[in-house]
Amino acid sequence: MSGAPATVPLTERPSPAGEGRRRLGAAARGRLWAYGIWAVLALLVLVLVAVSPSFRTSTNLTNILEQNSMLGIVALGMLVMMVSGGFDLSVGAVGATSAVVGAYLSAHGGLWAAIPGALAVGLLVGLANGLLIARARINAFVTTFAMASVVTGIMFVATSASPINANAGWLVTLALDRIGGIPYAFIAYVLVALLTGFALSRTKWGHYVYAVGGNREASFLSGVPVVPTQLAAFIYGGLCAAIGGLILLGQSDIGQPSSATDWPLTAIAICVIGGVSLMGGEGRLHGTIAATFVLGVISNGLNLLNVSPYIQPTVTGAVILIAVALDRVSRRRQAAG
Repeated sequence: MSGAPATVPLTERPSPAGEGRRRLGAAARGRLWAYGIWAVLALLVLVLVAVSPSFRTSTNLTNILEQNSMLGIVALGMLVMMVSGGFDLSVGAVGATSAVVGAYLSAHGGLWAAIPGALAVGLLVGLANGLLIARARINAFVTTFAMASVVTGIMFVATSASPINANAGWLVTLALDRIGGIPYAFIAYVLVALLTGFALSRTKWGHYVYAVGGNREASFLSGVPVVPTQLAAFIYGGLCAAIGGLILLGQSDIGQPSSATDWPLTAIAICVIGGVSLMGGEGRLHGTIAATFVLGVISNGLNLLNVSPYIQPTVTGAVILIAVALDRVSRRRQAAG
């Protein structure tokens, strides 16, 4: 009869074993795409090890860990803010101001005053950004761009745009010394990464951060405390920028008002390369860590190969574009199953 349901021949029906292999294959491809940034990092290291004898020395590899730990901490704070649905263009101003405040207080009151004072800068700016973005609903770009200008202006007026001599003490040890060949700065980076990973994956607040970044209105209707969640994300980002500022102070023993100008865009680029969505709600801690060292290894390798500093930004920009394109393909494939 014409109304009889069509049947699929047994030979054309997928077997349970075949369906299982298909799902396993899709899962394997998903993991491959998810961890592809680590493959890129490994490939870069292998190439540079092969072509540059200077790159493969233990001293240089240790320097890479040390030099990228400071910006890596800033990028971890940016990760949290971007996952929550925002970003922060004032992290450079916060880092420079924290270093200047820390330098002044270390010279006049010691590190016991300098460290809380520097961290307070990040706390206050993060709080202000969070209130304006989460509660007043002002665009993150406008808010943080304006905040960067305000903080930088105040700092320049207070210092006449001149460096402040410091008495950084053991901050110099933290920034430059090593234990067992491992830089203290890298150990600090690992500790902040562990804290960030725990907060995002093991706490209720971390789950709220992903929910708010994914869909703010739906999160609000589901009873998620949207404003406190996003406010805490910006406070955390400000504190990470202040920690970076303290490490910067330890590296130079001087509070330099004009420093850290490249932090905001570099930290955002690290997050995007690592798989963080500019729309919020998506982001991988391990990807951000890998992306930090991808950019660091590229910069280090180009310097060792005596590539012109005029060409280096072009190479770095090309890597960022390629990484973003690959991440977009990754998301489409994962969404397709």
